[in-house]
Formats: sequence, C-alpha cells, structure tokens
Amino acid sequence: MVARPEISAWRPPVAGVVEVFHAHFTEHAYPMHVHEAWTLLIVDDGAVRYDLDRQEHGTPRDTVSLLPPQVPHNGSPATPRGFRKRVLYLDMTQLDAGYIGAAADKPDLVDPVLRSAVGRLHTALAARGDELEAESRLALISERLRGHLRPGPVTRGAAEPGRSVAERLRALLDERLVQGVTLQEAAALVHAHPTHLVRAFSGAFGITPHQYLTSRRVDRARRLLLEGGQPGEVAAVTGFYDQSHLTRHFKRVVGIAPGQYARTGPTR
Repeated sequence: MVARPEISAWRPPVAGVVEVFHAHFTEHAYPMHVHEAWTLLIVDDGAVRYDLDRQEHGTPRDTVSLLPPQVPHNGSPATPRGFRKRVLYLDMTQLDAGYIGAAADKPDLVDPVLRSAVGRLHTALAARGDELEAESRLALISERLRGHLRPGPVTRGAAEPGRSVAERLRALLDERLVQGVTLQEAAALVHAHPTHLVRAFSGAFGITPHQYLTSRRVDRARRLLLEGGQPGEVAAVTGFYDQSHLTRHFKRVVGIAPGQYARTGPTR
C-alpha cells in the first residue's frame, strides 16, 4: 500500500523567506519545473535524485542543496522508502542573480555546519514569536551560502544558437503569466517561426514553453494559497481556466491538491 504524502507548508512573517515546505513522499515524482525563488533543501530521510541544468544530482542526508531560480529541475525518490525533506524558498534579497550560475554548477553542498544551521532555522520558523531568532539565523545562513559560491555573470559561457530568441520568449511568458499567449502570437511578437521558437526555448532552458508557463503559474498559486486565497479565486488570478485545471497541474507539480495545501501549515 502506497503511503499518503505528508505535507506542511506556510509563509512565515520573516523577510526573505517566501515559503516553508516540509514533505514526505514515497512515490511522487516532480516534473520539470522552475521557481522564481531560491530553493534551499535538506533531506532528513531517504534521498532525492534530480536533474538540474541537464546534470543529474542527488541529495544524501548530510548535504544542503541550493537550487537557483529560473533553472528547470525535477525530482524523484532515490530510495524505496521515498524521502522526507524540508525546504525554504528564499527571495532574491538573500542571494542575488549573480550567484545563479555557480549554484547551477554545484547545487549540493557538503557542509555539516550549514546543514545544522538550516535545521535550526526550520525549528525557529515553526514557532510564532521567534521571528528575530529566525531572521538572525537566516542572515548567517545566507552569508555562509555566499561563501560557498562565487559570483559570476548570469549567463555562463558562449552564447548558444537561438538563446536570444529563447530569452525573448521567456520574458514574454513572464509578462503574460496570467493571460497567456498562443504559439502563433508569440512567434509574431518574437519574430521567429513557431517550431524554431519551441526548439530554441527547450534547447536553451531544458523545459518546454508550456511547462515553464504552467510551473510559474503553480509557483504563484502556492504563494496566494498560503496567504489565504481560495482555490477557485487563485485559479482565476494565476491563469488557470478553472479550479479543476489548477488542481490537475498543482497536484502534478506539488503532490497535493491546492485546497489541502492551504491547510497544511503548523499549528500556531
């Protein structure tokens, strides 16, 4: 019998942290998706394997994984018993875009001190009234993360063929996050053939345009749900056709229905 996922998610009143997410999955596999925030991940039991920037990675228990924003990744259990993880989504005030390249090259950090510090931060974030402690711990963690990374240009290496086309399409998708855009319309606006547009985007970012748009919408829906939004209302303001459309994609990406997700935070 497959164990049901155990999930707890909330938005704490701590600047720099956009979401706390705890989960235990035995079979759920994340599809390719992106986040607009940094993903700071520790695994307490089992292990996760994932692809990031076309490279395979894993998260043994003693590591801290830092997945950069806008870089597609997936994830699935690497052990028969699945995995239990704790995640912090951090905004760009903690790490700016200059660190994205370094994090994509080396997302898994072996640092017991950092691992312990992240665990203590999760404990502080779960208790109302400990915001100053959480803010202090976060400041030290962000400093230590910057010490592991070397700031570099956001775009690494030589320009790839079709990259500028892909980047223009990504900017258009970000701009049309809610209202969406047809492939023909995008091709006209970006001045590229539709087929070339899809190939260029997929080749540059490792994710199709529709996967990118859907995952960005799910990411925004998560934030609104944790702020108290109702699934039907959230669906309407994040670009989904209706609540069932949101639910289908939300469960595929996050592993739980949006209505359940909004009620998973810790008891205050």
